[in-house]
Order: sequence, then C-alpha cells, then structure tokens
Amino acid sequence: MDGAAGSGVHRGLLAASDAELVDGMVAFVCAGLDARQPVVVACTEPTAALLQKEFPDHDEISWPDWSDVYGNGPAAAITAVRRLGARHRGSGAAAVRVVLEPVPASGEDTWREWQRYDAVLDHTLTEAAELGEGDLVVLCVFDARRVPGPLLDAARATHPVLLVDGQDAPNPAAVEPEHYLATLPVPPEPLEETEPLVRADSVRDLRGLRRALAARAADASLPAGSEPALEDFLLAVDEMTTNALRHGRPPVDLRLWADEKRLVCTVTDRGTGLRDPFIGYGPAHGDDLSLGGMGLWLARQLCDHVDITPTEDGVRVRLTTVLG
Repeated sequence: MDGAAGSGVHRGLLAASDAELVDGMVAFVCAGLDARQPVVVACTEPTAALLQKEFPDHDEISWPDWSDVYGNGPAAAITAVRRLGARHRGSGAAAVRVVLEPVPASGEDTWREWQRYDAVLDHTLTEAAELGEGDLVVLCVFDARRVPGPLLDAARATHPVLLVDGQDAPNPAAVEPEHYLATLPVPPEPLEETEPLVRADSVRDLRGLRRALAARAADASLPAGSEPALEDFLLAVDEMTTNALRHGRPPVDLRLWADEKRLVCTVTDRGTGLRDPFIGYGPAHGDDLSLGGMGLWLARQLCDHVDITPTEDGVRVRLTTVLG
C-alpha cells in the first residue's frame, strides 16, 4: 500500500485511544517486517511501551530514545530523521520503516515550528523518493488526547496518506508543503512595538556589533539561568547577520529586544534571497559541514522560531527564543 497516494513515504496516524494507536502501529510495523525491512520506533515512552507489548522478541525493531530524534527541537529533527534511516539501513533492504511521534513542548509559544515540521519532512521525504534516494517510509503518530488542536490540524494538512483501520487512505485535506508553509500565519511580536535594546542600521562592523549585543543583552532583566539560551541566541543572531552581509544586499539593519519572557531579533537586508520555504532545514552543502552554508540551519537549531518574511524592498529574518 506504499503507493496509495502522494509519494507513499509519509503517513499520519491520528488516534483517540490506545487501541487505535496500537492497531495502526502494528499494521505499519507488520508490513515492514513482512517486507524484511528494518523498523525503527522513535516514540515517547508511553506510546513505545504499547507497541513493545505487541513485539516483545523482534530483533528487527530498534527502539531509540525519543530524545535522540526530537530532543533538540523540530528543526533539528528533520536532520535526525534522515540520519536515523542511514544508521539503520540494512544490506539489501528496499527501505527503512520509521514510526515517529512528534510531540511539542508545552506552551503554544513554541508550536509554530512544530506546525512547519511535518510540511518540511513531507517535502524532504518526497524529494528523496523522486531522486531515487527514498529509503525511508515514515508513519507519524498523533495521540489526540495529548496533541493540541492546532497541531492536529497541521497533521491533517501535511500528511498525504492517513492510516485508517490499518489501511492506507488518501488524505483529501492534505495540501502541498510549499502552500502550507506560505499560508501559515506569522503572528505579530509585541516586543517589536517597543523601543529595542539595540538599533543598528547599515551594519558593517560585526566585531563591534557582537560586543554591543552581548553588553546590552546582559543588562536586560532576564530570568535566572537563561545564560545558555542567551549565548545560543546571540550565536544565531551573529550567523544571520553574517549571512545577510555576505549573501544579501546592503544596507543590513538589526533590532534586538529582550524581556523576562523572550529574546527577539530582526535582521533585514535589501536582497531577494531566502525565498525557498524549505531553506535552512539542512546544511546548504549536505552533511559535509566544512563546506559552510550552515548559518540559517544553525539558527533554526538554536532558536524557538525563525520567521522569514519578504518586505517591500528586501527580506527580514526574525529570531525568537522563549525563556523559561
């Protein structure tokens, strides 16, 4: 049934009970075992425990910790899923079957990147399949008792195939990943209506800017224990400012805000780049990081949100880190 709709490599299972979770996962796993495909299950502990009861003695199934895939957030998970397949690929196997359970952190402040995650994953898997590199067949599991409504809506929109009663069914609610990402609203940021801690126009001196950012951010009323988050955030700001100077069109303008709840920075240039909605969800030059092209990819790993918005005369990148 892998070719039921779309590329056939990205399914969703929306379940409202333990029985629905088990029935769907068992059907998917058994299809893989019957095809002699390695099976990998990267689910939260309660969900994995349900499935382990059904397959107590199957060495063909691997059970990595959920945090191995999702511990660094949804953007990093795109790369982690790809590497998961490479690590478990068996000799002669046509594909690796992967059961995933993307569960967001609590608080809707961090949901936006989780809404984007499955659209990007669908594009990544479909593109790999079209290039003859599609060795991953993925089932994403959503427990409707734990997943918030907006993220269930995102799941319905981003999976071309749904697993219903153990069978693949084309999903009429699915939309093209590019369309989904382009139409997902980017909410306004209230801090942008206030005076910024740092206002830098026509940036040229990166070294001086780094010192100013660090000094002003350190003076802000940030909650105790937020130093690591601040360091990561400032690294992301540095990467995106450097990227704008190297690849954008001057002038490059920067604004930085901070309060006890969040860190926000906007970097604007007058270029026309960054229009690809999937840009930055993997290193620009693949796994060889020595070739560079990591700025936006790294920023996505370090911040809770990276929002890229075309402006009348260029492009604006907004970085957000939620504190606490």
